[in-house]
Amino acid sequence: MIKNKKLLLDICNISIKAGNKVLEYYNDDIEVTDKNDSSPLTKADLASNEIILNSLNNLDKTIPILSEESLVEWNKRKNWKKYWLVDPLDGTKEFIKKNGEFTVNIALIENNKPILGIIFVPAKSLIYFAQKNNGSYKINTNIELSHLDEAKKIVVSDQSHITRIIGSRSHSNSIFTSWVNEKYPGAEIVQVGSSIKFCLIAEGLADIYPRFGPTSEWDIAAGHIIVNEAGGKILTFKDSDVYYNTKEDILNPQFYAIGNLKLK
Repeated sequence: MIKNKKLLLDICNISIKAGNKVLEYYNDDIEVTDKNDSSPLTKADLASNEIILNSLNNLDKTIPILSEESLVEWNKRKNWKKYWLVDPLDGTKEFIKKNGEFTVNIALIENNKPILGIIFVPAKSLIYFAQKNNGSYKINTNIELSHLDEAKKIVVSDQSHITRIIGSRSHSNSIFTSWVNEKYPGAEIVQVGSSIKFCLIAEGLADIYPRFGPTSEWDIAAGHIIVNEAGGKILTFKDSDVYYNTKEDILNPQFYAIGNLKLK
């Protein structure tokens, strides 16, 4: 049974509104510019960001926001105990390729850990959400929700051995290939873009997602709580927890997301 429905409902609807705005750009010719780090940026990223920031501020102006497209200096955010962490368009490369594998990610962080997370997949009309101690759920929708009663609870796979490993569609590398060949030869590789990877782990459609390349905190926070609440875990390769807003840079350590914890 879903508790604290009001906040979840509000954030789901904010992500749906932002995601539907992204789709308006997706169906036209996509103009791309490069950010300082050479990653791509589109008008859809900025439009989604504006909707999310305005909506979250209207919801509660006392909770600060850190977004990929609205950075905040370390001196301002280092003492934050609670804040929103946003990726207004995760999987911009997939968006540009028009393969449908892009998402809107919104997470609420408290004491350096995610306590609520929403991942909306606009092109697939799918929304995943979780709140601490409340389970993980998904709904098929692309319209504003009036309730969450139709949400389906999702849980990780309970199989006893790893057979399905997630690889990044746009960020695979030789370290990943060597790791798979050494540890799980013969396993099926499931290639997918954006934070959809975490959703596949959470609903039992894959077993493990190792990430060796760089990621930022907003890339994984919503997926982190969704995997956790579905019964899985996100850990560094030293098997320690992943924390947020503990240092000036926003890069994550290398990590893996796993479903059935007995597979560790």
